[in-house]
Amino acid sequence: MNENITKRNELLAQKVIKGLESRNMTGLYAKDKEEALQIALSLIPKGSSIAMGGAMSAHEIGLVEALKTDEYNFVDRDKSEDKRAAMLAAYDADFFLSSANAMTEDGIIVNIDGNSNRVSAIAQGPKKVLFIVGMNKICPDWDSAMKRARNVAAPINAQRFGLSTPCAKTGSCMDCKSPDTICCQFLITRFSRHEGRITVILVNDNLGF
Repeated sequence: MNENITKRNELLAQKVIKGLESRNMTGLYAKDKEEALQIALSLIPKGSSIAMGGAMSAHEIGLVEALKTDEYNFVDRDKSEDKRAAMLAAYDADFFLSSANAMTEDGIIVNIDGNSNRVSAIAQGPKKVLFIVGMNKICPDWDSAMKRARNVAAPINAQRFGLSTPCAKTGSCMDCKSPDTICCQFLITRFSRHEGRITVILVNDNLGF
């Protein structure tokens, strides 16, 4: 990544980390994908049960592949014959992996969900939640974070899943009530009541959507 962008990201990340700390969450910074992977693995003890939502960023740093070994108990809903059971198992997992559709510079995390298994697990259930977030997701404030989630992340995900929504066709949010809408639930994580439950690894890279 460009040296000037890296310097900017390092400085911005420190601001985000302070914001997270003020909200009873932990923030860490990784200079690249490789370091992000090592940090993540250092936080997850061998033998842990692990579940996840649709976290492309966790795939992109190689974390999901690294956890699908005999050393961990990875709940793979994509390979489960009973997907409901796999989703329910996530609520009792030691770790839940996620990313964010957007984050504010002062540490508020914004997520939109269709089936809502991801946002519900972030809110409550799993013992710990680990976010992998590229610096491309950081927005100046709550309003811009919501706009990013609705006008960048949602249309791309709708297109990725082949959904028939107005945003998939126009590239921007139409505030639809389409049967295919993925904007069913909005989760704004502004504070964690349980210290140590939520950790965010900020990565000096463009990750996810």
